[in-house]
Amino acid sequence: MEQVILQDLGTRRYQEVWDYQEQLLQQNVARKAALRAENNEGAALPGTENYLLFVEHPPVYTLGKNGRYEHVLLSEEQLREKGIEYFHINRGGDITFHGPQQLVGYPIIDLEKFKPDLSWYLRSLEEVIIKTMAVYGLKGERSPGETGVWLDASIKGRERKICAMGIRCSRWITMHGFAFNVNTDMDYFSYIVPCGIQNKKVTSLEMELGHAVPFDEVKDVVKTQFAEVFGVEWA
Repeated sequence: MEQVILQDLGTRRYQEVWDYQEQLLQQNVARKAALRAENNEGAALPGTENYLLFVEHPPVYTLGKNGRYEHVLLSEEQLREKGIEYFHINRGGDITFHGPQQLVGYPIIDLEKFKPDLSWYLRSLEEVIIKTMAVYGLKGERSPGETGVWLDASIKGRERKICAMGIRCSRWITMHGFAFNVNTDMDYFSYIVPCGIQNKKVTSLEMELGHAVPFDEVKDVVKTQFAEVFGVEWA
């Protein structure tokens, strides 16, 4: 059973956590390269380490590497006026929002210790959120061809996305991850075309349940479901 180091970073600005993810990824890539250079005979060399970072960000829009800037519906001046940061980043996917009371999870894990298959990895992340939603009596679903977790994915006009996902992977080391709307202020999504998908809504646990949900409680549920889906223990 693989071990994963869970770090709850609290509320941090996006750039700081992006830099930290890159640091952990590059550290793991370097360790993997050193081990291979030794043909696995360097027993004293440290191996890769798996992490799961939990964080809340102040309001920020992030655009994936192949996303379209026109999916941001505000000018740079309007973004500044509203106190919303913006970053064009190196994950997959299009535009999304991060903000308070949204649980963002960044797994930095070595998929060669699990399964070197990005489709499997994304479906597993989706399963973590689907199982979390089930704890609250909600049916999370996948939408064919659209990464993330939805409600009523197959009912035209009622599709609602509750968790966006976008990842980067280098030498089978992952970074970036998922953004799960818990008690998120959904007004921020009205200023973008979420994930570049037209005519579909976004939602949160609070909206679906009709009341706010204790944020730390949701973290604990996601932590439990992550360990179950990926078959890990916490270091």
